[in-house]
Amino acid sequence: MHRLPQQPSHTTKPPRAVFPDEVSRGGSLQSDFAQERIFAFPPNRDTLGGTSYLIVRNEGNILIDCPALDQTNQDFLGTHGGVRWLFITHRGAIGKTVEFQQTFDSEVLIQEQEAYLLPGLTVTTFRQEFSIDAVTQVIWTPGHSPGSSCLYYSELGGILFSGRHLLPNQQGKLVPLRTAKTFHWPRQIQSLRLLLERFTPETLQYICPGANTGFLRGKRFIDQAYQHLASLDLSALLPIQTSLGAGGQGDSSENFQ
Repeated sequence: MHRLPQQPSHTTKPPRAVFPDEVSRGGSLQSDFAQERIFAFPPNRDTLGGTSYLIVRNEGNILIDCPALDQTNQDFLGTHGGVRWLFITHRGAIGKTVEFQQTFDSEVLIQEQEAYLLPGLTVTTFRQEFSIDAVTQVIWTPGHSPGSSCLYYSELGGILFSGRHLLPNQQGKLVPLRTAKTFHWPRQIQSLRLLLERFTPETLQYICPGANTGFLRGKRFIDQAYQHLASLDLSALLPIQTSLGAGGQGDSSENFQ
């Protein structure tokens, strides 16, 4: 690992475990694996308040989107085994990808339509899907951006790291949000339909959104995820106009509880 000069930090809060409350109260998780293996980083101002996640695995850690390039995050990643894969869910989450790749010698994974945004960097691209291994796949879900994608982790009942494809609104309800930066709204709705066809209540228990996490009011995931998606009236969503900007108040680092 090559340490970079420390960048100014907007927050000194370290990443936090995503599922500790579920484990401690004997929730529905299949094992206590989740308590110290999946972490959420504080929202990153470089990516308009985006939330990054780390999955710690014996097979190599997966970092989902770029957290802030500060010493706290670099030290945390280093002490947890570095970064084998850096998966970018959409173009707005690229942040300091080049610097992270150089620091941790990571393999960068991004949908092919957005790879041009990382000129000179060796990346792994995919069109529709890419399997990191038997339990981890990335899925192209265009709409928010041309290459918007999600990462599905089949352990623990199924977790979808949704980037900005699906986000909590101000009421904490999981929805696709049309913003001023949305690339193609009907295509985003179609991508959601395809996720509903692909998964079931048994294979999609949780969603970890890539922004607006402050609207979850202290939680770091949405449970009963498939049921939430199935309850949406997708036909009614199509005429909806912009309802929430990409960097709404739910993204602020002050809401990272």
